[in-house]
Amino acid sequence: MSRHPGFAVVVCTHARPGYLAACLAGLARQQAEASPVIVVDSASPPDAAREIVGIAASAGATLLRCEAPGLSVARNAGLAASPAAWTAFLDDDAVPEPDWAARLAATIETLPNRAAALGGRILPAWEGPLPGWWPASLRGVLTIVEWEGAGEIGRDVPAGVEVYGANMAFRSDALREAGGFPEHLGRIGDRLLSGEEVEVLDRLRARGLGVFYDGRITVRHSIQAARMRPDWLLSRLHWQGATDALRDRRAGLPRRAPGAAAKLLLQAPLLLWPASKATLMRARCGAAYNLGYLRGALQGA
Repeated sequence: MSRHPGFAVVVCTHARPGYLAACLAGLARQQAEASPVIVVDSASPPDAAREIVGIAASAGATLLRCEAPGLSVARNAGLAASPAAWTAFLDDDAVPEPDWAARLAATIETLPNRAAALGGRILPAWEGPLPGWWPASLRGVLTIVEWEGAGEIGRDVPAGVEVYGANMAFRSDALREAGGFPEHLGRIGDRLLSGEEVEVLDRLRARGLGVFYDGRITVRHSIQAARMRPDWLLSRLHWQGATDALRDRRAGLPRRAPGAAAKLLLQAPLLLWPASKATLMRARCGAAYNLGYLRGALQGA
């Protein structure tokens, strides 16, 4: 666990041994000196858990298990076990490029002392074609970041380029001092809540720390065919609305609730459309978002 003091790698997984094996194989192909790898099994059922034990052992990774489900819970367990100054997080369905570790280590060395977070490029590995009905403005919900440049987010980086969980790293002490990942947010089973990374980054910035990006630090993120369906996209937007409302509630009042309610009065007929149909997707996604926002504002998730 001490061969690479610069950073450790945490991979959280739930019942996806095939994706995990591909991610760990990508880490094994790295051109740089090996870093400690921590696999966190987030409450996988018994059969998948047994596979994960074997996969982690074959890769020489440390394996932790969380009985309580939740991506944020799993990430916090990985952070607590990290022995390194920086902790990198990869999604189990993200495969790092062979120079990923070398690029990450080199970039960390050049960051200013106030740097606390670093994101990289997330290129799609399509498991099926992106449907023609998919709104171009919503391509980002598939976790795709293609900008090749580098700089500090909020100063040198174009709008829309952010740090996402498929490929991110944090200064370990800064992330711990900020409270880790908020466990009321993040994926838990079928709940597509998100926003945990955004909240962490906001906390770090509030402490005067910097968030950076380097497009040379690259992973290939599997875009599952099951996600390229109208019902998945509508559900994703619904949960994004709930996520935003929960974050607004913790900051005070869900200030966008009146506007969401007013829009939903006009959009209500769109909610009656069969979820499997691809017509009027952009408008229906707006309705799903507003319904989710009101849900989060009024009753939580």
